[in-house]
Parts: sequence; structure tokens; C-alpha cells
Amino acid sequence: MKLNIMTIIPILGLLLMLNGGFMLACLPVSLYYGDGQWHALAISGCSVFLFGLLINYLFRGEKKENLNKRDGYFIVTTGWLCMSFSGALPYIISGEISNFSNAFFETMSGYTTTGASILTDIEAMSPGILVWRSLTQWIGGMGIIVLTVAILPLLGIGGMQLFVA
Repeated sequence: MKLNIMTIIPILGLLLMLNGGFMLACLPVSLYYGDGQWHALAISGCSVFLFGLLINYLFRGEKKENLNKRDGYFIVTTGWLCMSFSGALPYIISGEISNFSNAFFETMSGYTTTGASILTDIEAMSPGILVWRSLTQWIGGMGIIVLTVAILPLLGIGGMQLFVA
């Protein structure tokens, strides 16, 4: 069984566009509080959004095929990784978290809703970046709900299969 790459890549582009849009949604908070981190959110949000848009543009005319279970697992895994790598950009660009592995961990923690953090004084972060951190956790929680309610039944995975897994 082969992966339907030409169908998967535009979906990953859409996820990156959404991720960039959520970063840009934190911009008003940063500007309102004047925390000086608006540039980090603007640069990372625009670059991630435009990269996702470029991927969608380059693969817009490709033949779309139906997705199977393997494709679904691949999209979820790769989507989490793409969103976590791109979601670490505001932390790195702003300097709030200087180490990329720590920024990646903080973002992955938010998207997987584990609740773990490398930060010892969370309130010391600038308001715009703090909203971004909170937003990753909200997106992660909503992603788990969407995965269990909408996507898994389409892949033939019901409650019992999920319980066994």
C-alpha cells in the first residue's frame, strides 16, 4: 500500500496556513500591551502562512486520491511535527526561549496537551508570546477532540479499537 503524497502535501500546507494564522492572531495582544515581541509573531506567522500557501499553490493541480488509514496516520504524525517545528519559531525569534530544542518541546507539549513545560516562571513571558503558548494548548485540546470525534471514525477506528490501542 502506497502513500497518497499528492493528496497529503496540500493538507500539510493547510495545517501550516492555519498555524501561521493563529500566530498572527496573537499580534493584537502584543501590540496592545506593547511588549516589543510583535515582530517575532509577525515574522513567524507570515513566514509559516506563506510557506503553507506556497505548498498549496505548488500542488493545487495534482490528482487527488482517497485517503486510507495509513495516510491518516501519516497526516496526523507529520502534521504534529510540522506544526511543532513551525510553532517554535515565535519563541526562538523573540528570544523568550533561546534553545531550539526547548522551544520545540514547549510547542509539542502544547499541541499534545501533555502540560509539561521547560519554563519555571511562565508569567515572566511577554503577553503576546504567552498568548501564543496558551493558544498552542487550546489548539492541541481541540485537535484531540476533532481527531477522536471526526477523523478516527472515518478511518474505521471506533471507541473499542481506540480503547484497545
